[in-house]
Amino acid sequence: MNKIIVSVVLAISLVLIINKVADKIFYTEKLENSAYTVVDSLSTSSESVTKTESENSEIESISALFASTSSADGAVIFKKCAACHSIAKGGGNKIGPALWGTLGRKAGTVPDYKYSKGMVAYAKAWSVEEMDGFLLKPKDWVKGTKMSFAGLKNSKDRAAIILYMNENSDNPLSLK
Repeated sequence: MNKIIVSVVLAISLVLIINKVADKIFYTEKLENSAYTVVDSLSTSSESVTKTESENSEIESISALFASTSSADGAVIFKKCAACHSIAKGGGNKIGPALWGTLGRKAGTVPDYKYSKGMVAYAKAWSVEEMDGFLLKPKDWVKGTKMSFAGLKNSKDRAAIILYMNENSDNPLSLK
């Protein structure tokens, strides 16, 4: 019985070691840009129109989702954020800045918090659209942010969080 267990553990270890060695030998870096760039004026203009249309539909869809969710749902989802952020009025900064009154405020302006250079340079006001994009994938929305959260893929979850964050403010925005 011992020989069988040792053989299985050895086989698994051998497969893992071979996998790691093969990854090191055959490692290739991903290119930032495609090696072949084909520029077509018709496709470029249609791509920009399509991109603008998709951005507008995303903005409309997040606004439409406010009717199907609530700030109570956002409070439940916010528990993911509570490990790094406080949202209570007068709440202190944690790993991340305090989020009381975030919507409508300029990014990177919470006192006594050391923001990343990317967030300070971003310097836009947190609108619904900005917050939605940031919550989707923070590192893509604000280049250079030190926020390590992967993001919320579900647009209904993002809408609920935005409603909850808007509710936790001295001056809530009109969202409906």
